[in-house]
Amino acid sequence: MQERDTRSTIPPLQYPCCRERDYMTNTQSADFVVAIPARYASTRLPGKPLQLIGDRPMIQHVAERALSAGAREVWVATDDVRIADAIDGLPGVHVAMTGSEHVSGTDRLAECARIAGWDTDTCVVNLQGDEPFAPAAGIRAVAELLLHSGAEMATLAALVESAHDLFDPNVVKLVRSAGGQALYFSRAPIPWHRDSFASQRDRLPEDGQWLRHIGIYAYRAGFLQQFAAMPPGLLERIESLEQLRAMEAGHRIAVALTPEQFPPGIDTPDDLARAQARVAAA
Repeated sequence: MQERDTRSTIPPLQYPCCRERDYMTNTQSADFVVAIPARYASTRLPGKPLQLIGDRPMIQHVAERALSAGAREVWVATDDVRIADAIDGLPGVHVAMTGSEHVSGTDRLAECARIAGWDTDTCVVNLQGDEPFAPAAGIRAVAELLLHSGAEMATLAALVESAHDLFDPNVVKLVRSAGGQALYFSRAPIPWHRDSFASQRDRLPEDGQWLRHIGIYAYRAGFLQQFAAMPPGLLERIESLEQLRAMEAGHRIAVALTPEQFPPGIDTPDDLARAQARVAAA
């Protein structure tokens, strides 16, 4: 489905190209760094960053995807020496040994930014450590979106393709303004199609469009420090979605459709098995 031109004359977010699809493919000139938060402990998949996909640990795959996107620097932020050892000697990848007290990846990245010595204007892409197949075009796109939108944060979305995903609380949905600014993120199906969902919920209505969030972010290093210092808001605590902290505090998040699909991240042993099968079949 081709997305219509969503620019607005309202000034909050300004897109530099004539159409979003052109804008999001013109991503070769962005100057950005990538930071990858990685922790060993995982409830559903212990030692996740070190799980082998093919002959290499997952964290190596993620770091290589960041390098392929053209990042000026790639850093892995971890508090575990085993993860640091796994990428030791990987060309172009740095390690930030962070504290063990961090409760979120954002907190860990804020310390990484201090260790790396980035200035406040540096564009930082937060790439999750369980995304071994993240497309280079998507990584570049979120950086370019931040650099040209005027928002404090940027992220990506994709079309919801099934009613199952729309009603799955593990699939985060979002709505955005005509100018590309996030209005809300939720685990609930938003927007709620009052007439259609009153009678059936097993297929997507034809007269609507739903977006699912892709958990990749970009922000300036200065705002990253500010964001990490904010106390969680009520909406974040209710939905368990950290990005709502920024929105509730009045900060803007720019959203664009990803130029290339992000395969599912790896959270469970079944996810890992599928990833291993994908690499084996390549």
